[in-house]
Amino acid sequence: MNILKIFFISAVPLVEQRGAIPYGIFVLNMNPALVFVISYLGSLFPVPFILFLFNALFDYMKKFKFLARFNSFIDNKVKKGAKKIEKYAELGLITFVAIPLPTTGLWTGSAAAAFLGLDKKKSFLCIALGGLISAIVITLLCIYFPYLFK
Repeated sequence: MNILKIFFISAVPLVEQRGAIPYGIFVLNMNPALVFVISYLGSLFPVPFILFLFNALFDYMKKFKFLARFNSFIDNKVKKGAKKIEKYAELGLITFVAIPLPTTGLWTGSAAAAFLGLDKKKSFLCIALGGLISAIVITLLCIYFPYLFK
């Protein structure tokens, strides 16, 4: 049951691995290696859906006035991430996803890649690599500097 918690927490936008790995290690007292693997897989789960469906879904949502504030929020986040990624393409996407800070990560990187119309296969590989780097960094921080997360 804890494995599913970690998997789904890591798939949640903005929380992703940054929340799932410390939660699994410190709150659920799970093995860091297991938390690392499950969190990484969970964070990758939504990436193909975002890459293939983001633009169509976002365009559809723009038709509804009651979603205007939400759409504006998403648009600002994606454009902010896209500017950082666009300049360096694949390396920019890897780096953007790998930095374990709020508003960076697999969700935003996937949305930005879709928004920019980047090749989906290359984007998936870059996002997967960036997510792997991020998961390694967060796991090591939890193991060696636990006072940062408590």
